[in-house]
Amino acid sequence: HRLTNIAFASDQLATKHHNLLFGNTHTKTLSNDNQNTSYLQRSEYDEGMNTFTRFIKIHTNTNKSETDRYDEIAATILYNLAQSRIRSQKDQDALDLLTRAIRFVKIDLALTNTSNESVDIVAILHNVGHIYYRAGRHAEAMVNYQSALEVLQKRKHRDTLMTAATLNCIGVLHIHMANDDHEQCLRSLTNALTIRRNHLGDIHQDVATTLNNIGRVYYIRGDYKNAHLIYKEALSMRRSILGNLHLDVAATIYNSGQTYHQMGQYKEAMELYQEFLFIAKLQLGCKHRDVSIMLKCMAQVYHELKQYDKATELYQEALSIGLETLGRNHPDVAAVLNKLGNLMYERGELEAAIEMYEKGLEIEREILDPCHPNIIVTLTNIGQVQKNRGDVNKALCLYKAALALQKKSLPENHPDIARTSSSIGLLHYQNHSYNKALEMYQEALMIRRANSNTDESLEVATTMNSIGLVLFKMRLYSYSLETFHSILAIRRNLLGDVHQDVAIILYNIATVLLESGDEEEALKTFKETLRVEREALGHEHPDVSMTLQHIGQIHQQRGYLDEALQYLSEALDIRRRSGLERLDEDTKIAQILNQMGNIYLQRRETAKAMLMYTESLRTYRRGGHPDSELCIRGFNHYNMSVCHPEAAPVA
Repeated sequence: HRLTNIAFASDQLATKHHNLLFGNTHTKTLSNDNQNTSYLQRSEYDEGMNTFTRFIKIHTNTNKSETDRYDEIAATILYNLAQSRIRSQKDQDALDLLTRAIRFVKIDLALTNTSNESVDIVAILHNVGHIYYRAGRHAEAMVNYQSALEVLQKRKHRDTLMTAATLNCIGVLHIHMANDDHEQCLRSLTNALTIRRNHLGDIHQDVATTLNNIGRVYYIRGDYKNAHLIYKEALSMRRSILGNLHLDVAATIYNSGQTYHQMGQYKEAMELYQEFLFIAKLQLGCKHRDVSIMLKCMAQVYHELKQYDKATELYQEALSIGLETLGRNHPDVAAVLNKLGNLMYERGELEAAIEMYEKGLEIEREILDPCHPNIIVTLTNIGQVQKNRGDVNKALCLYKAALALQKKSLPENHPDIARTSSSIGLLHYQNHSYNKALEMYQEALMIRRANSNTDESLEVATTMNSIGLVLFKMRLYSYSLETFHSILAIRRNLLGDVHQDVAIILYNIATVLLESGDEEEALKTFKETLRVEREALGHEHPDVSMTLQHIGQIHQQRGYLDEALQYLSEALDIRRRSGLERLDEDTKIAQILNQMGNIYLQRRETAKAMLMYTESLRTYRRGGHPDSELCIRGFNHYNMSVCHPEAAPVA
């Protein structure tokens, strides 16, 4: 960031990554209460998790001992009762019954597949795992599926469909477990796919399900190209097997749409979103959670395209359906409120943005863990809006609250802690509390150094740049220069000599040199900055204009007025050719005109000076600035008062 145009943090609000990949929506705890809203509103899109769901017939094998026959009958009765409880959504009862059943089952290493003849340990472990999975207790679910896989791998025939089903379930769990190993996830699913293709052929519903799951892994990894290819194959297969109106077809349609969305192909994404919406309304009704989710996704496309009215209309419709079908206290409702907050912020409606965020925050605090990431993001979003409103103290309180939650819930060197510490440092900087700013930036720097194990890191360099800016404001010029030179070496090494970030550091070095009185070195460094900017950004970039303006200023200070006017005229032309209609652009144009007016005044060309001052004042006014912004400096005020009597009082 440049010393004269500091913007450490992006003004874009943080957004919560929504994992809307149409699997199951999980409740937090097991419950016998079938009034659980999120359970009732969940649609069963096939992830391949719902395995071993049939009832088992009771058989009496006369070749077995009486004890073995008793154990087999007891296990079968308990297993069937558990299946009945699962169908009644009484998962805790089912879990208790399965736990009892497992005591009566012997591990049979000779089995090659399950049947309706007897209860197998693998079937019980799958059902227990699935109950924990539905409850969102993924670690406990994983233990059961891994145990099932261990049993299967000890059997004579290892690569059976039971093994494929287990590997698929393990892969899906990896998808849902935060910060998980995507490589292990992909290996599990790929192995499941290979086994299923070998046993079932290339065109089969279970093959399509596994492909859909693999696509989700690529999507989560950000590999949208491969995700798109896998989803395309899965969608074609599901359409051919299930028809165009099946919910599992809709799931892959949605996933494909999300992939197009992430790749910025909005037209293709919207076509798939609309197809999903048609199927969802047909199969689930117009007032359903998944209809609300899709309306939110469509709104987001319009939002990203800056079509705010259409986006607002769809967000409001999504919110209305969400409230009606899920109730107020649901994470999906909070998510839509936060999206509306983002939109209001981008439209400059800051009060409305705060209102939306605070409504979302209230819901999140009621239903989520106190340190949940969504709460932290919402706090920082409100803080960002308060900062833009100019209320730095409120913004600081919100960012500090977010940081406190992060320190409670995250490892001490987590990147998010560094990011929030930097944001707090920026607020202190803008509040002219430079010692506090330095403290926060140093905390962020320690974390980033710990994570990268070296100073040769762009994130480390960015934090050092912030520290250099603070040192500059504290007039510690030698320390500031030392810091900037260290950053310059890092960026040149990692980015090459011709890069915008290299130019920014050169610019900062030149600015410190100029402020500390070394005009000669400052001029050389500004000219090097200009060379890099022109190569990296082109001759018409606003940064080029800013550097030209500073070179002109140094020439003016040294008395080389012709050269100063030449550089300033070029800077002015770039600004005017940009065609940008922004208040800050008007301000920059007004400043250059003002500066040129002062040079003409020094040259005794008072008529030209007056033209520049007049245009500068008009531009300042257009940008909403007071007349006092115009600054007249020069050595020929007397001549100006003679040539222009109306200016005599000011002169």
